[in-house]
Amino acid sequence: MSELSIPELSLVLLIGASGSGKSTFAATHFAPTEVISSDDCRAMVCDDPNAQDATADAFAVLEFIAGKRLARGLLTVIDATNVQPAARRSLLALAKEHDVLAAAIVLDLPTSVAVERNAARADRDFGARVIKRQQDQLRRSMRGLNKEGFRSIHVLDSEQAVAEASIARTRLFNDRRDDHGPFDVIGDVHGCRAELEELLRTLGYALERDQAGRAVDARHPESRRVVFVGDLVDRGPDSPGVLRLAMGMVESGNALCVSGNHEAKLAKALGRGSVKATHGLQQTLDQLATEDGSFVARTRAFCDALVAHYVLDDGNLVVAHAGLKEKYHGRASGRVRAFALYGDTSGETDEFGLPVRYPWAEDYRGSATVLYGHTPVTETEWVNNTLCLDTGCVFGGSLTALQYPERQIVSVPARDTYYEPIRPPAPPERDPATLRLTDVLGPRIIETQYMGRVSMRDDNAAGALEVMSRFAVDPRQLFYLPPTMSPVDSSPRDDLLEHPDQAFDHFAKQGVERVICQEKHMGSRAVVRVTDQGGGVIHSRTGRSFLPDDQQSVVLQRIARAATAAGVWEDLGATWLLLDTEILPWTLKAEPMIRDQYAAVGAAATTALPSAIDLLESAAHRGIDVQNLLDRTRARAANAERFVEAYRRYIQPVDNNLGLQIAPFQMVASDAGTYENRDHHWHLDLADRLVVADPELFRTTRRLVVDVAGDGSRAAGSAWWDDLTSAGGEGMVVKPLANLTRGKKGLVQPGLKVRGREYLRIIYGAEYTTPGTLAGLKNRSLGQKRSMALREYALGLEGARRAAAGEPVWRIHQCVFGVLAMESEPVDPRL
Repeated sequence: MSELSIPELSLVLLIGASGSGKSTFAATHFAPTEVISSDDCRAMVCDDPNAQDATADAFAVLEFIAGKRLARGLLTVIDATNVQPAARRSLLALAKEHDVLAAAIVLDLPTSVAVERNAARADRDFGARVIKRQQDQLRRSMRGLNKEGFRSIHVLDSEQAVAEASIARTRLFNDRRDDHGPFDVIGDVHGCRAELEELLRTLGYALERDQAGRAVDARHPESRRVVFVGDLVDRGPDSPGVLRLAMGMVESGNALCVSGNHEAKLAKALGRGSVKATHGLQQTLDQLATEDGSFVARTRAFCDALVAHYVLDDGNLVVAHAGLKEKYHGRASGRVRAFALYGDTSGETDEFGLPVRYPWAEDYRGSATVLYGHTPVTETEWVNNTLCLDTGCVFGGSLTALQYPERQIVSVPARDTYYEPIRPPAPPERDPATLRLTDVLGPRIIETQYMGRVSMRDDNAAGALEVMSRFAVDPRQLFYLPPTMSPVDSSPRDDLLEHPDQAFDHFAKQGVERVICQEKHMGSRAVVRVTDQGGGVIHSRTGRSFLPDDQQSVVLQRIARAATAAGVWEDLGATWLLLDTEILPWTLKAEPMIRDQYAAVGAAATTALPSAIDLLESAAHRGIDVQNLLDRTRARAANAERFVEAYRRYIQPVDNNLGLQIAPFQMVASDAGTYENRDHHWHLDLADRLVVADPELFRTTRRLVVDVAGDGSRAAGSAWWDDLTSAGGEGMVVKPLANLTRGKKGLVQPGLKVRGREYLRIIYGAEYTTPGTLAGLKNRSLGQKRSMALREYALGLEGARRAAAGEPVWRIHQCVFGVLAMESEPVDPRL
């Protein structure tokens, strides 16, 4: 049995005279959807599969369908005679257009076999003469078949060979979708061996050295692997040392490497090709001249074997030296390789004599993260899910790696300027503190560390701009907006809309074993950014100033002093803190709403309904049958009283000289870093230290840890919620104890709120507990709310991360603005 190897993504041409068995071969070895038959296309356009006058139209249809399949990255088989070079030429052009390889399977059976088979078919009325002509055309054209551009050619010259053939679909060399990392992707090294070794050590790799003390491999204790983006050589002081280490890592399986344009040029030079020894090549050749011949041969073989790009992690990561636009991912052609090595060049040169390149990344909208180098930048910057990692180490900049999937940047500075650049690295394009409308208007995509790409719609951005431009605090102070919070799924209990059991169930399904239940303060959400000198800002969850300037100044000074007394500044090594809090009382911000909405409704109901009851009772005494109406009215009056009692619980003033209290529950960030990976014990313990330092200003958040798999622990959590809500509390928030958590389907909800029965009366109305109303509310849809909560969570953390890293104001503001834009989504505000 012979095995015919064809690329997994390719255009396969079956070639052979009519009657050679192409259709039978296709049906045996390929799925029906993979095969496009010229006879079927003739039938499509004229109802007759043998109508030769419909051939042009039939092939137009055939090539259209084939083009659509190839565009989708699907193997496509053409079942036609294809015996003439002219017939194959347009199909090969189609493969080239879609950057896929072409394979030929030739069924070169004896003419007598084909003639005999056609004679036995009732639908074939042409004679042996046609078969012989096709066979002659095939034989004449086969001599030049290998020059037409086929990647593989397989010839089956007998019935036995056809019967014994099998198909083996092979992956392209660039297809490593089953390789999930984790990876450390390293930018252009250019012979900077010392910096490469330092960066590897910083990333946690242990270097292995030969007897001469030269680094020949590096291994990570957690099985991480390096991906080099190419340009290992030229310009720097030790290209052989870099090659020795990189080649050793690739050979041992500790690294992957794509070709850079400098490796491609070096391979050609070592193969005695005609190249100009410019841009540092001569320096590398001189360095290699001191190495033994076996090392040089190994170098040439290594550079020759490098592929132009890799597709990794189920297609979610693409690494190419100069980047790669989406339509080229996983494809194979000369132009794909040229793009991966040199970028999207215009064919022109600039004033430095270097190629002019189009900014392809600005137009990139693909779902895969693309990491690349080639064009040095002063600092890394995400652009539409792409990142350039060439930070000009050889030019005195730094050597940079991105940890994937964590998306963390790690850099080491260059030890020297080894090569003066022909064209200096591009300076920052803008003042980092300047905001532009184009940063936020229109449909936007924001890259986040924890959720990848988060998109915003145009109309949502417009709504957020109105709020931001008119009401928000200074963007230079606005680092973070907290995410919306989803309620739990509806409770199956007859008298309750929400209950803790559903929160415990939700997290258990996500693989979360322990949760923390936190008291939900009936206050207003507020973000506090305070400096160690008592400056900063306190703002609402929509970015508005929370307090008048004079009161804010006093409160911030108190917070800063409390943080000093509690040792927070020293412990964190910080000069500013970003806290997520509740500020009480509720009336501090909600008094107009209470007065104009809740109090007005409560006063009307409690005034009108007792009078209605009196009238109905009088009517009943006179013998009129109004009992049902009277019962309903009494129930409505009781619910109205409960409604008034519910909101009155939350309008009690705070008895201190400030008239407010702060309940901090999470330390979001500081200039020392972000803290989403610290568990909630850490955050609440830190908050308790502030309470101890200033108990008048700060309020403790009560909490309880629950094991979601333990019946007794769950029962204790539910009982705790009963105690909180029966005493007038709003309810609680249930969060994964570990804080930021990834579950089976990505990020887990940061928290679910479980509100008390009477508090929900404020939200859903006085009579929401009537059976019919409650049953309708239980059908509420939470999918969009939860999706929005996760996206806002990712954006909020990204903004905090950028702030902690000292990134430009406009980069931070993109994330903050994105959270507010999400709030424009049409979601039931009562959720």
